[in-house]
Amino acid sequence: MGEISTTGRARIEAQGFVGLDGETLARINFWLRVAPFICMVWAAIGTIRESPPMLWALVPFALLGALLPGHPFDVFYNFGMRRWTGGPRLPHYGLPRRFACLLATLILVGAALSFQLGHRVLGHVFGWFLVAAAFVNVTTGFCIPSFIYGLMFGKPESCSPPAPRP
Repeated sequence: MGEISTTGRARIEAQGFVGLDGETLARINFWLRVAPFICMVWAAIGTIRESPPMLWALVPFALLGALLPGHPFDVFYNFGMRRWTGGPRLPHYGLPRRFACLLATLILVGAALSFQLGHRVLGHVFGWFLVAAAFVNVTTGFCIPSFIYGLMFGKPESCSPPAPRP
């Protein structure tokens, strides 16, 4: 499969997936985007429909992504597509990626509760913000919440550029 670009490596490592070789990162790069893609589509449909039950139904999955070593939607790859592609298992989530799932949980709660209480505009703001953030991750591999985590708590060690050689 080959190596991954420096930018691709930095984006994946910023999510807490550190210590992996370039070939492994290249092989899991797009598979790490499956869970955000499913969440994005589900949240978009729930927001379009202004459906509190649909958004509430997504909340436990987002929360489990924050609490477990992986996201429940990763099973589609780990126990399905991986068998056909011969790829490696997705690594355990680091704190930046878990933070992203926690933030998604809070935004989903905000959207669902807003629609439930009749605050349609606020529900749309929350819902479409989540969809937009997930869209950035799905299309580019850049995770906005993981970036925020890095600003607040520091990037994982291997995300730092190498020290210049004398």
